[in-house]
Amino acid sequence: MPNKYAVAELFNLSGRVALITGASGYLGSAMASALAEAGATVACASRDQTRADRAAKELSREHGQQHFGVVLDQLDEGSIDWGFQSVFERAGAVDVLVNNGQHGPPNDWTDVTTEQFKGQLANAAGYFHLARRVRDHAVKRNAPAAIVMIGSMYGIVGSYPDAYDGVCSASPVAYHALKGGVIHMTRHLGVYWAKDRVRVNCLSPGAFPNPDKVPDGLVDRLTPKCPMARMGLPHELKGAVVFLASDASSYMTGQNLVIDGGWTAW
Repeated sequence: MPNKYAVAELFNLSGRVALITGASGYLGSAMASALAEAGATVACASRDQTRADRAAKELSREHGQQHFGVVLDQLDEGSIDWGFQSVFERAGAVDVLVNNGQHGPPNDWTDVTTEQFKGQLANAAGYFHLARRVRDHAVKRNAPAAIVMIGSMYGIVGSYPDAYDGVCSASPVAYHALKGGVIHMTRHLGVYWAKDRVRVNCLSPGAFPNPDKVPDGLVDRLTPKCPMARMGLPHELKGAVVFLASDASSYMTGQNLVIDGGWTAW
């Protein structure tokens, strides 16, 4: 069979609607920008309407898209349903979902409470509920869809205790449990939804600390743990998220793509 698909065509998201949660965040804004630059109309979800609208306003409209913001709190089932319906009513479809939003307590294993731990894991329930809405919507439309879960290298490996000791609290145990669960949920849903033409993959970043929020001294501790001897930059996730959202990854589902500077290759 002749190779009839050009690379530019495979990565092109023109005519598709992408919903991304946590779109106003440090990494979320870079991924939202990537989807827009690839041609998608982007629904920028946030818990705050002002932040959502600001994120949408900053995106490229080179392809004539009309990006917009939507309120969606993934820890609230009613908010998920309302937010999804709002996107559908405004854009007519959801072809791509990037489950990126995440919020929960920073407590480490020494002082996290059972309720705080449960609160962190509730993000996984929100990921699932929103993903299922997209899958059901795609099946009803008889159309394909791409779902991208955002995991973490900390869903694969434990953190180094010496990297945090004396600098800040250890990496939260509930966060590790959450991201490990998200990665495995990706495999499970990828298997079950493949027949529906709904692909589910995971993008797991390594160390991408926000310069405005990272504790003093932590980057110096983390850097030697990475083979590339530096931290990741937001734009270094842009190609990966477009790959997973587009036809460039059309024969890929249930997989976890790790962008970590080689951290998990040690």
